[in-house]
Amino acid sequence: MRHTFSIAILVGATFLFTGCVSTKPQKTSLEIQAIQSKSFEAKRNVAFASTLSVFQDLGYIIESADKDTGFITAKSATKNSTGFWAAMGGVPQNTKTNATAFVEELRPGLTKVRLNFVVSNSSSSAYGQNSAHDNVIEDPKVYETAFNKIGDAIFIRSGS
Repeated sequence: MRHTFSIAILVGATFLFTGCVSTKPQKTSLEIQAIQSKSFEAKRNVAFASTLSVFQDLGYIIESADKDTGFITAKSATKNSTGFWAAMGGVPQNTKTNATAFVEELRPGLTKVRLNFVVSNSSSSAYGQNSAHDNVIEDPKVYETAFNKIGDAIFIRSGS
């Protein structure tokens, strides 16, 4: 009886501790790059202007845009994401999304755009303690939607 009880405790503890381990497989850097990149049949300046325009259409605030390097940084408006218990504890929480784009010419008429979206969560307490947590968005649909909009903007710019 005592032996069976010990085994039951051991099995229960094993499930308790292994239940906390994340089973989500990590993507490799090449897999992430494949999700975040797309090539377009367009001149670099057209792809750059289209990417900049799409960021603005999506509600991002452009922080910097350098046509020479092809690098764009933008951020969304900050949203208050304080839940009930955080509010009761006096810890306001805010969320925003930071976005970057790198536009490079692979060859004349072929341009690659790489996007990166990062969700930033921050909180602060009444005692001055601050906390921040960033998560890269790895959902392919987010990037696919942005690339479709960039493709549409390139089509419109190339047609005029």
